[in-house]
Amino acid sequence: MLSTQFWVPLVLAADELPVVRGTPNEWLAVVIVGVLLLVALVTFSYTTKAGIIARATTKEAVRQPVFLLCMAIAIVIQLINTVLPFFSLGEDVKMLKDCSLATILISGLLIAVWTASTSVAEEIEGKTAMTLLSKPINRRQFVLGKYIGILQAVLFYMAPIIVVFLACVYYKVGYDAKESSKELPESAVRMAEVVQVLPGLVLLFMEIAVLSAISVAISTRLPMVVNLTTCFSIFVIGHLAGLLVQVGKERLEFVHFMAKLIATALPGLEIFNISAAVATGDIVPPIYLGYSALYCGCYCTAVILFAFILFEDRDLA
Repeated sequence: MLSTQFWVPLVLAADELPVVRGTPNEWLAVVIVGVLLLVALVTFSYTTKAGIIARATTKEAVRQPVFLLCMAIAIVIQLINTVLPFFSLGEDVKMLKDCSLATILISGLLIAVWTASTSVAEEIEGKTAMTLLSKPINRRQFVLGKYIGILQAVLFYMAPIIVVFLACVYYKVGYDAKESSKELPESAVRMAEVVQVLPGLVLLFMEIAVLSAISVAISTRLPMVVNLTTCFSIFVIGHLAGLLVQVGKERLEFVHFMAKLIATALPGLEIFNISAAVATGDIVPPIYLGYSALYCGCYCTAVILFAFILFEDRDLA
């Protein structure tokens, strides 16, 4: 999809995130761009034909039992981790952040892939898609609407979990100080820990967006079981892509070539990982968020265009 020269530097940078926190103007620009994207998403959902499909997909996803079940499990896990000792020698807050981010990511991916399979693959197999496409809606609008609807469902899913997560981080700072018989930290100290994970939540959503696009493309041709298995494999390999390229340089030329081929075709998901920043207490800078968003947008666009090709000649009868 995209050349390794574009994203490999980001993967390497993910292990050594800069300490630069960004100026207030840079963060203001990030907030403005985020608000504009949300406005564009809402406008798309209510002013286009594909938006009608997006809204229906979101409603269908929210009503699924697995949606509420995953949300409840994710919230319970975070609450348990808040009072559960990690025996990490004073690093329990960082452990809570890592575990909670991983919980939100895995459960969010499950919702995205599950929704893609039920709303795309099953509708195609059940001939429901043929009924929709008999109306003045073409196949490209169908695929795009499904993808946007999945992203909206993920946003609805993540919103309450993120609120609980941030509240747990805020509480955990004081809870650990109390357990260690230390002076209770001020609100500013607690808020600093909360603010530190906010960029990570944005990167986490970008990773889900990339894998959701892949899941939608797969769902146009393959059933749920294959979709789940393939997305899980891509998730694992995508996080190892940068390492494969680096290790390949020390091996045979063929191994290096295959590593670069895999890294080029599959997404470099490690650029969305902020575990290094959490471990060092740094805030991911705005420039890193910008490059990651650019990569996410380009990759998602390429995958959705590929989904158009896969679905264009799919027999729905």
